[in-house]
Amino acid sequence: MANLKEIRNRITSVSSTMQITSAMKMVSAAKLKKAQDAITAMRPYAEKLTELLQNLSATLEGEVGGDFTTQREINKVLLVVVTSNRGLAGAFNTNAIKGAKSRVEFYAGKQVDIFAIGKKGNDVLSKVSNVIANESAIYDDLTFDNVAVLADTLTEKFVSGEYDKIELIYNQFKNAATQIVQTEQFLPLAPIQSDVVASTGDYLFEPSKEEIVLTLIPKSLKMQLYKGIRDSFASEHGARMTAMHKATDNATELRNQLKLTYNKARQAAITNEILEIVGGAEALKG
Repeated sequence: MANLKEIRNRITSVSSTMQITSAMKMVSAAKLKKAQDAITAMRPYAEKLTELLQNLSATLEGEVGGDFTTQREINKVLLVVVTSNRGLAGAFNTNAIKGAKSRVEFYAGKQVDIFAIGKKGNDVLSKVSNVIANESAIYDDLTFDNVAVLADTLTEKFVSGEYDKIELIYNQFKNAATQIVQTEQFLPLAPIQSDVVASTGDYLFEPSKEEIVLTLIPKSLKMQLYKGIRDSFASEHGARMTAMHKATDNATELRNQLKLTYNKARQAAITNEILEIVGGAEALKG
């Protein structure tokens, strides 16, 4: 019977775990809906801002962008790695961290520092790389204004010459089950190219087109960082919901197997007891 007791304890434990994973799945599903709506709503604005910047730049002669487009010899690189503050999200954090490590190897021989956004990335990367900052608190109040402060900090590090190149690494949200690790160049800005031939004959610009472009570039950088963090935020909840769904299914399957094993063991124990009783009765008759 001791064996039966162990199986009962395991069934109770698995059932308790299944309740936890099921609850976490529902919580992540609710958060995913809000995060998905947020990233879906902001994408048209980000795309329109990029389109506007391209159309204006296409009508200007020479290089436009000031300090944001300065190309320097790459000796010092800063990787902005976006992960989450919590685990239990499948391979979500692992994939972003692998992407960061891959870029560190790519820039072998150069100074590569990490700007971590998210506790999980900071905990792992700080053991193998130089993490200069950890902005995990950004998730406590994820707004454009708070992200804009981070974007200004990163921009200043490039403009001042502290770093020659800044890259952004994050999980792009595709759907609840699919997240794609993206590596984007943040600074310097790549030459803006547009196949659209812009016509300015019917437009008057105030201030000048050059000033408008230089005003749009910082806004575009802030939007790029905000979009990356928002993408990662939605990806996190999608990955966690999927992971908890699989965990719940596995726990359900394991519980059913344990119940079957328990019933078989119980039946075998009852059968043995019956055989012992029958055998004893036969012995008394003999």
